[in-house]
Amino acid sequence: MKKAVVASLLAVASVASGARIAVAQTPAPANAGSNAQQAGGSGIQLAPAEYNAYTAAIGQSTPQAQAPALESFLTTYPQSQVKTDVLQRLMLAYSSFDPVKTLDAADRLLQVDPSNIRALTFEAYFHLQNADKIADPAGKQPDLDKAAEYGQKGLDATKPKDMSDEDFAKVKAAASPVFHRAIATAALNKKDAATSITHLKQSLASVPVEQTKTPGPLLTDTYLLAQAYYQATPPDPLNCAWYASRAATFAPEPYKSQMMPLAKYCYKKYHGADDGFDTLVAASQQSLDPPADLATTVKPAPSPADIVKQVIASTPDLATLAVSDKEFILQNGTPEDAAKVWDTVKGKSVQFPDTTVVSVADTALKVSVSDDAVQSKSADFTFNLAAPLKTPPAVGDKVTVTGTYDSFTPNPVMITMSNGAVVEPKKTTKPTPSHHRSTTPR
Repeated sequence: MKKAVVASLLAVASVASGARIAVAQTPAPANAGSNAQQAGGSGIQLAPAEYNAYTAAIGQSTPQAQAPALESFLTTYPQSQVKTDVLQRLMLAYSSFDPVKTLDAADRLLQVDPSNIRALTFEAYFHLQNADKIADPAGKQPDLDKAAEYGQKGLDATKPKDMSDEDFAKVKAAASPVFHRAIATAALNKKDAATSITHLKQSLASVPVEQTKTPGPLLTDTYLLAQAYYQATPPDPLNCAWYASRAATFAPEPYKSQMMPLAKYCYKKYHGADDGFDTLVAASQQSLDPPADLATTVKPAPSPADIVKQVIASTPDLATLAVSDKEFILQNGTPEDAAKVWDTVKGKSVQFPDTTVVSVADTALKVSVSDDAVQSKSADFTFNLAAPLKTPPAVGDKVTVTGTYDSFTPNPVMITMSNGAVVEPKKTTKPTPSHHRSTTPR
């Protein structure tokens, strides 16, 4: 399941709301004995007119009213001593109703305060949200890279002089999961599973373990960690099964039913069968991380070579094998075994429904057909098109394709089809009503 889908599966707790509470300040009362007055309890002295404009702006009762008032203050007093505070309040106000202007305010805040941890948090968070709206992995990478850049800056940020150690620790603790998540998500989208695993584990370790059981971004991180282990080099299906089981266990429906298949898939990938899976699910509920000896408690499946020999020996008609089984033999079998399987399909024309589009070109379409390819979000079939597509599908679309088996490469397995075409869905037409001439005389 794609990260873009995962983020929509769980209710994501907005980092914005927590940040607004953390930074709320009460302006100090006016100093009646002076022509200048303090602003924001900071000891900064403002002229009465500027002070009144400041207090009026921050005193608005709703974010929608406060934002234009703060913008007006910045226009009138562009070099105000409270510019940083006003920009921060502006960012927080926009965060409740306008993500685009939130990022604009965060950009402006970082221009005057490059290490502002709240601005870095919002940059990372909202760039992740922007990427989440894009299905194409290549299309979302620019926003993910920005999120990761701000995430790393946030992790590297040091305490400002005007913030107490206690306040900085609280803000940093609240922001750290966002920073680690941003780096991990960008890495996973680029197939850098190792970096993703490192930062997802740090995200989960940065909070009390009870928080990892609550539907929200941390439970999403747990599921992403399972995906990262599956996409690792080499894949780690046992850890994948553990974290996917835990995420599915604590996720509400319908997300539980959407997450559990990955857990079962990875468990069977490692063990070769379903027996013992319920035991692993129960254990994952009790601990965020698997025990060090987990691998000794779950027997691994036979080696790929052993499986190929067993399948070949026990299958009278190799043509009846599922696509994923045929691919497994093409990739892991001896040249002789691969040839036996390939001979059952070479030159035959077939139709595959519900394939997932991975990439689209003028002359070729790459799709995921087998369960393995769908789970790993990679193409296992290339359809060389017989004619250009009138309406090219988008990456991630489900399409029905036809073609003729032409050739294959074993590692990674890629089956090439000739005379490829996308089968357009049949249009349903309403029957034309019959018109009968009336026999009643007028």
